[in-house]
Amino acid sequence: MKTITGGVCAAKGFTAGGIHCGIRKNKTKKDLSLIYSEKIASAAAVYTQNLVQGAPIAVTKKHIEDGYAQAIICNSGNANTCNVNGTEIAEMTCELLSKKLGVNESDIIVASTGVIGLPMDIQPIENGIPELINSLSRSGSDSAAEGIMTTDTKKKEVAVEFELGGKKCRIGGIAKGSGMIHPNLATMLVFITTDVSISPDMLKTALSSDVSETFNMLSIDGDTSTNDMVVVLANGMAGNKTIKEKDDDFAVFMKALNTITVTLCKMIAGDGEGATKLLECIVTGAGSKKTAKTVAKSVICSSLLKAAMFGADANWGRVLCAIGYSGAKVNVGKIDVSFKSNAGEVLVCKNGNGVDFSEELASKILSENEIDILISLGKGKQGATAWGCDLTYDYVKINGDYRT
Repeated sequence: MKTITGGVCAAKGFTAGGIHCGIRKNKTKKDLSLIYSEKIASAAAVYTQNLVQGAPIAVTKKHIEDGYAQAIICNSGNANTCNVNGTEIAEMTCELLSKKLGVNESDIIVASTGVIGLPMDIQPIENGIPELINSLSRSGSDSAAEGIMTTDTKKKEVAVEFELGGKKCRIGGIAKGSGMIHPNLATMLVFITTDVSISPDMLKTALSSDVSETFNMLSIDGDTSTNDMVVVLANGMAGNKTIKEKDDDFAVFMKALNTITVTLCKMIAGDGEGATKLLECIVTGAGSKKTAKTVAKSVICSSLLKAAMFGADANWGRVLCAIGYSGAKVNVGKIDVSFKSNAGEVLVCKNGNGVDFSEELASKILSENEIDILISLGKGKQGATAWGCDLTYDYVKINGDYRT
């Protein structure tokens, strides 16, 4: 497994691009992105579990019912959610792109991100599609990643190379996400492309299984949004034997997919709105996977703990508190807690009780920009990891006037 450049264009047969079409007032920010596969691709997606969903989600679900797609178009600046004509605009976007790009309308995935409930006009998209298609290139992943950003401060893209049956394969992805992020997906869009040959059913199995351990273990602020989706396209151009069952090749593919998703999870968490620190909560010694995940999620979602991490305060009692109200069945008398970073590691709780530790060392450890919260439940062999960030003054500033 080797990390490479190229993002969503790393795999054979994929091009991408991004432009400013006029949805966003700031002309220096791209607001329309496109990812295109030379060949029809197996497609799989998962979506937000919020009952209020953006119109593009319904259209995308319908388009990939057959398990195939060839292009992804996404705008930023307007979520196309809770609009009377939202479905019409999403469908028109696909229709307009279909005519200019030469692919079936039903093979287009459409997505949007931005302000909820803002009236939307198809005109900027219609005017921008010719330029958008012209922007497609093998080096266009960077532009596509920029075009889906909202409050993100950093572009998020990654790719890896690996082998299946002697064939060189690649998988890459781009993502956006900074706020309104909570387990069960959130305001994030993740687009992943691969040249692996895999059946739609197995691709769906792979994605669903992976998401439960990655994107559904990610939280920024406890809010689950309306538009998020994670999409994977696999066009088979690597030439490997088609994966149709859970065999050794499927296991290798799962590892490659997980490498992409974990990397993007960390990028999203580290770029949380106003965040200064990436938090990774690693739970071990759980009696069941469910218990481990419940504990990890509860700790990473604790506003009090997130605030303590911002202040570099080793307030480990907030970790115990979050475990206590999580609903997980644990033996408090066996819980150990440590904080770790590039500056070192410090044990702050042993068997559910405080221990003597250096506040100076703890503060130094928690002043780093990546912090591990290590929790041992001391009961079993199961574990889980969750990702999040600290809670800062800037989070309130960003969201206090986000719409206006």
